[in-house]
Amino acid sequence: MYDWQDPGPPAENEIRTRTLYSGITNGTERNELLRGNYSRKDHELPVTGGYQNVGEVIEVDSGVRDLALGDLVYMSQSHLEFCLEPDHRLHIKLPAEIEPVEAALFGVAGVAMRCCRNADLRIGDRMLVVGAGIVGQLVTQIAASTGACVTLCDIDERRLEIAEAIGAADEIVNVDSDGWDKHISEGGFDVVLDAAGVPDMEDKLITAAKKHGTVMFIAGRFKVEYTFNRGQRHEITIKQNSHFDNSDLYHMCRLVSKGMIRIAPLIQDVVPVSEANGVYDTLRDEPRKLLGTVFDWR
Repeated sequence: MYDWQDPGPPAENEIRTRTLYSGITNGTERNELLRGNYSRKDHELPVTGGYQNVGEVIEVDSGVRDLALGDLVYMSQSHLEFCLEPDHRLHIKLPAEIEPVEAALFGVAGVAMRCCRNADLRIGDRMLVVGAGIVGQLVTQIAASTGACVTLCDIDERRLEIAEAIGAADEIVNVDSDGWDKHISEGGFDVVLDAAGVPDMEDKLITAAKKHGTVMFIAGRFKVEYTFNRGQRHEITIKQNSHFDNSDLYHMCRLVSKGMIRIAPLIQDVVPVSEANGVYDTLRDEPRKLLGTVFDWR
């Protein structure tokens, strides 16, 4: 671990927070560990990691109107003990009914919310979610809350069992070995979301979409390559998903508060931040062993 300097008191329109919990962003942080397609360059290192931080406000500049001492906030900040957060940045004040440890996954939850809003789902739409990691699990829950019929697939039976216990998916499929060919119907889905980033899957994803359907990709791929005639035959729309914004955080907070989205079943490990090195070794070498991991800074 790198020992970063205390950022000092807040400047104009800033708050200063003491971190309670921070959540690992599995895909993004593993990409950094493996020097992937969007990792930082050598001359930029060392850098902080992650973008899921829950902290208590301990200092407030006089220009800040919406936050006060003692408030708990989710922020798109790194794994740092103290943070300075401008009042115009990506954050949300947490209501009392939100468990702070669950809010430590609001970053990946925000990605899932943005995916579903970008999909423009309608009641009865059939959606295929490929990958039962945290984003895939949360997309499944959010999509189901809109009235979509969701099929969730993965090759990891343990993750599929968690999805089964949550109960949001209409169908859960293990696509290990020949499972995809057996269970994923050609042209069966209005929306196909790739939350796994498995190389060379593009043609299969397109084939699963119905004519005029939508295939959605999130971060993790260096490029998307598919057989042009296959996409042309289906007349598909390809969408990419950007980062979330404050409105995505607001709606995630609203649905979690109502009990419509469940984050707790996805939190597998809450560990002291002093154990971070071991967690990152696992993330680098055996990522399927992890699901939701939260560092406890208290």
